[in-house]
Amino acid sequence: MDTRPILLVDDDLEMRRAIQETLNRKGFPTEEASDGRQALERISKGGLRMVISDVRMPAMDGLTLLREVRRQAPSLPFLLITAFGTVREAVQAVKEGAVDYLLKPFSVEELLEKVRSAQSPAPQAAGSEGLITRDNRMLEILEMARSVASSDVNVVITGESGTGKELLARFIHAASPRSRLPLVSVNCASIPDTLLESELFGHEKGAFTGASQRRIGKFEMADQSTLLLDEIAEMRVSLQAKLLRVLQEKEVERLGGERPIRVDFRVIATTNRDLAQEVLAGRFREDLYYRLNVVLLELPPLRERKGDIPVLAEHFAAEVARRLGMPPKKFHEDAIRALKEKPWKGNVRELKNVVERAVVLSRSLVLTEDDLFLSGQPAAAALAGRLGGVAGGLRSMQKEAILATLRDTGGNRTEAARRLGISVRTLRNKLREYGIRGPADSSQGEVPS
Repeated sequence: MDTRPILLVDDDLEMRRAIQETLNRKGFPTEEASDGRQALERISKGGLRMVISDVRMPAMDGLTLLREVRRQAPSLPFLLITAFGTVREAVQAVKEGAVDYLLKPFSVEELLEKVRSAQSPAPQAAGSEGLITRDNRMLEILEMARSVASSDVNVVITGESGTGKELLARFIHAASPRSRLPLVSVNCASIPDTLLESELFGHEKGAFTGASQRRIGKFEMADQSTLLLDEIAEMRVSLQAKLLRVLQEKEVERLGGERPIRVDFRVIATTNRDLAQEVLAGRFREDLYYRLNVVLLELPPLRERKGDIPVLAEHFAAEVARRLGMPPKKFHEDAIRALKEKPWKGNVRELKNVVERAVVLSRSLVLTEDDLFLSGQPAAAALAGRLGGVAGGLRSMQKEAILATLRDTGGNRTEAARRLGISVRTLRNKLREYGIRGPADSSQGEVPS
């Protein structure tokens, strides 16, 4: 039995005693603090089960206390109580790490339900995109990420494609003192070698053929912020030498420039390769490796965190249904079993695509294994049957799903068809059926936004 106390923080003595009596009666030991400062003194000693705090208190309000607790004890559950009930306040609390919130007046049952749910390993979301997990290994990584966020050390995040490396990088930036400015990112794999140097360091007008005006590089843009170097192992060795010099000197010189420019930045690098092996193979500079690799965070593949698969699938299903205005859909147990058995070479990204396709194409509110098409891409004829011949509201729903996917991909039909799990030809036929013509067919306009 867990005998650690729950810390009650409220300047209202009657409210503290009422909550204390309720919790003690149900077997939860408690301690009290009348304000945020007293609470922090107690929290620093450790040994607490969770914190329940009011929002409005003198000296230090509940949100400020929450931020301090997240720095001192990032894994300590924190429940916020407010009498004012503003959505903004509640959402802000959850964004900053509260497990939940209660609006006054609340019932005994509501309080006990929130306390009990905080004791079990609930899914945790990191960042706006949602690094959602119940996996102990992932939870440890998130806690380490929170710990290093407040420092300025460089971080390397490794993991297979689709595991969420960029999400974790954004989470670290959002939890850092540099979060007042946006994260600056550059994908080293998507930019040709000839352009990457200018992209990173910038150039002066006339520095090379085609340089018709001055360009500010990513390092200058990241001054006082964080620079994310995505897929850094793809950078050529000659450019790595210049990158090392910038990291050492904290100075950048534009191509064609005459003087160095001081910049204050923090670097987070991601890669799906083993950088140590890349060093041994001569493809990555050893000195740059040690300069970057102050803290290494390794994201496990989805097949090693099977307990997260149902949680993630339900999250993605709810997300796409909400976005498209569709009724929520649940998973049959055979679908969950099939999802757990799949090796997921594309990891979370692949899972998201499979779930989105199933939600969009299934006629049922309960998704079965057949709806997932896990054995391969569904035949165009079968999909055409699902997308066509559906009466009334469902046909309209499928149409909106296709149009919404096109909007999400900026009108890119190839990418939209991939996300929907259909051929480009089927997609084109459906658009013609809806009377929609895009630039690939005629000049009569784009897909409506």
